Amino acid sequence: MDEARELGFDVIGVTPGGVTLRGNWCEVWRANLELRGATRVLVRLGSFMAFHLAQLDKRARKFPWFETLSADVPVRVDVTTSRKSKIYHAGAAIERFNKALMESAGIEVADDAPVTLKVRIDDNRVTISVDTSGMPLHVRGHKEAVGKAPMRETLAALFLSQCGFDGSQTVFDPMCGSGTFTIEAAEIASGRQAGRSRSFAFEHLISFDPDTVSMMRRFSSSKIPKVKFWGSDRDSGAITMATSNAKRADVSDLTNFQVGKVQDIVPPNGPPGLVIVNPPYGVRIGDKKTLYSVYSVLGRVLRERFSGWSVGIITSEGSLAKVMGLPFLPDGPSIAHGGLRVRLYRTNILE
Repeated sequence: MDEARELGFDVIGVTPGGVTLRGNWCEVWRANLELRGATRVLVRLGSFMAFHLAQLDKRARKFPWFETLSADVPVRVDVTTSRKSKIYHAGAAIERFNKALMESAGIEVADDAPVTLKVRIDDNRVTISVDTSGMPLHVRGHKEAVGKAPMRETLAALFLSQCGFDGSQTVFDPMCGSGTFTIEAAEIASGRQAGRSRSFAFEHLISFDPDTVSMMRRFSSSKIPKVKFWGSDRDSGAITMATSNAKRADVSDLTNFQVGKVQDIVPPNGPPGLVIVNPPYGVRIGDKKTLYSVYSVLGRVLRERFSGWSVGIITSEGSLAKVMGLPFLPDGPSIAHGGLRVRLYRTNILE
């Protein structure tokens, strides 16, 4: 919500798992291009009441599909239902929508369609939205190489913000993997658009104006950060990936990646800033028992060498964070990430 307001969007409410904005199609396109923390942008097309499948079928056939959809673009329908609704079988509801689209509107339905309709049936109210993003927005379009259990760019942007990063501080990730935190920080600091390099589902809707969207895209920025953004990793292959990703993102001149073990890290040149790390959790990569020493060593190095820096650690295991011996602030909320619940553990400036 804070990001949307800072970017000038008209925020009208917060819902579980989302933020509601108000605006025209230009604002939809801008949201996809600009928002760094959003997973996708849905546009609410309308709603109606339906108490049984026959009524759902009838009203779906009368819905003004051609105000949004093109007759020659296939769509896919996703339905979620609530226990409060008399229509509780999502598969049956999808079947009714598919028939309505094909038989009354002549719109093809397909599992691999470029446009997805999101339908929610809650307390017998059927709400229809269209996914204007397509691929999730963490797919920035310029990151090809990834390592094991990568941090999504959207989460990286949100965690950076939670740590107080505003683009003016240097950032160092000593377990950088494919470079997500470092590259995301460099993009934010240089004012680059999150979605500048990718395509979107809204390009298949009748409202799409390619000339306007082309003018809205910014592939470069005149904003020049005063600091650099750093990453290191013991794996030389990860450093190769990170360096390549930074080049594709056009932030090579703002980033520096080097091979290095955790016990050998030292503060990079320049003023203190933020150390942010997404270490292994011991669930998908390795054995958790072997990670206590890794977290302990990282904590000791940060305490001894990074006075003046603040720290953010993302992990699913509070016990691993605890062995670091850092003065973490009260826990924040847990967040779903790759089938796990992770949490940001952060500090104020270390003394």
